[in-house]
Amino acid sequence: METSKIGKLVIVRHHESEWNKLGKWTGVVDVHLSAFGFEQSKKMGELIKDINFDYIFTSIQIRAKETLEQMFSVRDTNSADIPLEEARELNERDYGDYTGKNKWDMEKILGHEEFIKLRRGWDYPIPNGESLKMVYERSVPFFISKILPLLRENKNVLIVAHGNSLRSIMKYIENISDEDISNVEMPFGGILIYDLDTNGHLINKETRQV
Repeated sequence: METSKIGKLVIVRHHESEWNKLGKWTGVVDVHLSAFGFEQSKKMGELIKDINFDYIFTSIQIRAKETLEQMFSVRDTNSADIPLEEARELNERDYGDYTGKNKWDMEKILGHEEFIKLRRGWDYPIPNGESLKMVYERSVPFFISKILPLLRENKNVLIVAHGNSLRSIMKYIENISDEDISNVEMPFGGILIYDLDTNGHLINKETRQV
């Protein structure tokens, strides 16, 4: 297997949205960042001022796009000067019937064990929504077909997306098992900087955190 290093991949989860602040499952609902989320996104931008990007991907959801805008507001380079693609494949998981419900209320109703399966499990069914496996089945093929070729051209790529679409991509990159993915979280303010091989698998990983 070819293991030569390619361009850097940086993945960033959007910061706190108005519904995150309220503890609601947001999923496909287009909710703006909270005031705190706007403020912290600028700090995230400060953390990666040392990296020059050749290409940017976001989901089509406003909280990811607002995070990107705030991150670049502290840089010398405007994000408008860098090729940008908005992709539905990077959207957050559809929480179906749980959308808009308070997570902590649902934990009391479901019990802790079922709640963890619902929130973090690999193939836990969501009524009228998506499992993490289903998110993987849209986000990872997009990563392989659209993002990995740019990295192979030695371009540095930034992805600003969501907890579950990014966990899916992390699963592929880091070869995380179906069982172990439940222990993986992409936190607010978390930035992962990857060196990958030509197959898109992990060589080195650096974490920066607001």
